[in-house]
Amino acid sequence: MTSKEKTDKGRVEALETALGQIEKDHGRGAVMRLGEIGHSLATEHIPTGSLALDIALGIGGIPRGRVTEVFGAESAGKSTLAIHIMAETQKSGGLAAYIDVEHALDPNYAKNCGLDLDSLLIAQPDSAEQALDITEQLVRSGAVDAVVVDSVAALVPQAEIEGDMGDTHVGLQARLMSQALRKLTSTIHRSKTAVIFINQLREKIGVTYGSPEVTPGGRALKFYSSVRIDLRRVESIKQGAEVIGNRVRARIVKNKVAAPFRVAEFDIMFNLGISKMGDILEIGVEQGIIKKSGAFYSYGETKLGQGRENSKDFLIQHPEIAASVEGRLRSPGDEAESADPVETSANGVVPQSTDSVADILSGAAPLEELDDEE
Repeated sequence: MTSKEKTDKGRVEALETALGQIEKDHGRGAVMRLGEIGHSLATEHIPTGSLALDIALGIGGIPRGRVTEVFGAESAGKSTLAIHIMAETQKSGGLAAYIDVEHALDPNYAKNCGLDLDSLLIAQPDSAEQALDITEQLVRSGAVDAVVVDSVAALVPQAEIEGDMGDTHVGLQARLMSQALRKLTSTIHRSKTAVIFINQLREKIGVTYGSPEVTPGGRALKFYSSVRIDLRRVESIKQGAEVIGNRVRARIVKNKVAAPFRVAEFDIMFNLGISKMGDILEIGVEQGIIKKSGAFYSYGETKLGQGRENSKDFLIQHPEIAASVEGRLRSPGDEAESADPVETSANGVVPQSTDSVADILSGAAPLEELDDEE
């Protein structure tokens, strides 16, 4: 036996001894080889309610067992996106919980977005400690599939509530978030719960170079989030002189389960939420399934209408045609040959990817585990 073989044998024996001692001290399964537990490379996900955003996220939605942060300016659609994520959770038979820290949930609007109010768990806590404790207990139960905390900026520590107006509490909220996320992260992973933190924007004073924008709650949430989505309202959707909705741009500024920095745009209609038909229409055109000639849209021999809003209305009135287009989008190999997979549209829906739209929406696309720097 050569010296190298003796060394290798000694290393194997040392490893077996170490593993045996770890198992004795910490229980069976404390350390194991990844291949032994049949770990799947596919990340479980929950759709967002927007096909364009699902594609941009790279796995067909937000990841389960991870923390997601959704932030942006006022009226950018943050709460609307969270409502649609909870509605998609319910559609798949799951249970969703909403921690309404802002005390601003509109039940009628949530119902119009497809949320089942009867099965929704809701809490309206009085303090940050109470909100985060409720979140931890719901996640630890393993019975809840998605938990939304709306919002981080509204989390008020108990010390601040008991103090007087004008009292200074330096870093109190940031320390609380850091402590909570340290405790929550491993529990979230084990329970496969998707936890979504909604956050607002603030501006730093006196910043000359670079962006002055910052999110409240300290840096901990940025580090612990696997996905961070920046939402911005880009334009108003009008029907004549009347504004009927907003065009929203979502930028994936951090993504540890797929490639980051992709961009998606989608419509949020007043009193209705995210327009699924708008997504079907635009992605259908990009993939060559729907033909656009000037202002006219057509699907096969069927004329959908003149103009984007009229074509969306046609799809709403003919759900069987919309279902047919969506089915082709979700079926591998059914995209038009002339269309590049997941190609950027004229308004920047999503950067080109080597994965097909159908593979991404089904969660079957190969994943890249990225540890990107903020």
